[in-house]
Amino acid sequence: MKTIKGPGIFLAQFADDKAPFNSLEGMANWASKLGFAGVQIPSWDSRLLNLKRAAESQDYCDEVLGTLSSAGLALTEISTHLQGQLVASHAAYDVMLTGFAPPELAGDAKARQAWAVQQLKWAAAASRRLGLDAHATFSGALAWPFFYPWPQRPAGLIDEAFKELARRWLPILQVFDEAGVDVCFELHPGEDLHDGITFERFLAGVQDHPRANILYDPSHMVLQQLDYLAFLDLYHDRVRAFHVKDAEFRPSGRSGVYGGYQDWIDRPGRFRSLGDGQVDFRQIFSKMAQYDFPGWAVLEWECCLKHPQDGAAEGAAFIRDHIIHVTERAFDDFAGVGADQLKNRRILDME
Repeated sequence: MKTIKGPGIFLAQFADDKAPFNSLEGMANWASKLGFAGVQIPSWDSRLLNLKRAAESQDYCDEVLGTLSSAGLALTEISTHLQGQLVASHAAYDVMLTGFAPPELAGDAKARQAWAVQQLKWAAAASRRLGLDAHATFSGALAWPFFYPWPQRPAGLIDEAFKELARRWLPILQVFDEAGVDVCFELHPGEDLHDGITFERFLAGVQDHPRANILYDPSHMVLQQLDYLAFLDLYHDRVRAFHVKDAEFRPSGRSGVYGGYQDWIDRPGRFRSLGDGQVDFRQIFSKMAQYDFPGWAVLEWECCLKHPQDGAAEGAAFIRDHIIHVTERAFDDFAGVGADQLKNRRILDME
C-alpha cells in the first residue's frame, strides 16, 4: 500500500496582485509556513508559471522546481482548468468565457479552441520537464446546456456531443501519453464530464485511453447527491489526482439540487472550508490508502463564509491529520507460521 502525499494546496484561489501572492516565490514561502508540502500551480496565471516557456525550456523548469525546493515544497501538478474548458465549449457560453483566453481571440470560437488545444499540448511537455505524472483539467461542455431532458432532446443529441468531445480530446490524450502524463478531468457540474456515467461515456469514446483519468473532488458529488464513497469503489483505478474540498447539502421546501439561481451563500448545496461541511474525509482517506492512490492530497479552498487565510491555515493541518501512514505488515503477523506447501496440503486434507 502507498501513503498518500500531502498536504498540498492549489494556488489559484489565493493568487493576487499583492505580495506575497503575486509571485511563485512569495506564494511558495507563504504555503510552506502554513505547513504545506506541495503546491498545484494554475498554468494560466503568468505570475506563477510561463506555460510556453516551461514546455520549451528545461532550465526554466529547473528554476521553477528550485524556487519551490528552496521553500521546502514539491510541485504536485499543474492545472489547465480554464484552457480545458475551451477545448469544447458550447456557443451559449462564448461571451462568459471571453476572459479565459487572450483578448484578441474574443469572438473567434475556432481560434480560441485552437489556442486551448495548444495550451494543453504545452502542458503535457511542461509536465514532463517538471517530472510530473498527472495533470489537472476540465473537459469542457458541449452538452451541458441540455443536461435536463426537457424540452425533450432529439434522439442522438448527447451521443453526438460525446462523439465530438472524444474527437477533440483524443489527440490531446495522445500527446500526454507520449509525455508519460495522466490527464485528470475534474468531474464538475458545468462540464460534460461531471459524474461516473458521463466519464464512462467519454471513456468509451476515447477507446478506454489509459491517460483519460479522474481528478476526484467529493464536494462536487455532495452537491449532486452522488455517493462519493461508492464512487471510489467503482473508479479508483482511474483516480489519479485529488482535490480535498468540503461541502454541505441542506435542501429545503423552497430549493434543492438546482439551487433556484441563488447566490452561493443561499444555495442548499455550497462549498465549505475543510471540516465545516458534511464530507466524510476519514472514510475517503481510508479508501485512498486501501486502493493505493499514487498522488497528492491537495487542498482546493472554496468557501462563501470563512476567510481564505483561515481556510488555508486550517486546511494544512486537516489534511495532515487525515493522511494514513499505511502499514508495512499485517496486524496479525505475530501469529504467522510461514509458508509451507506440504503443511497447507495437510491442513486441507489433500495428502
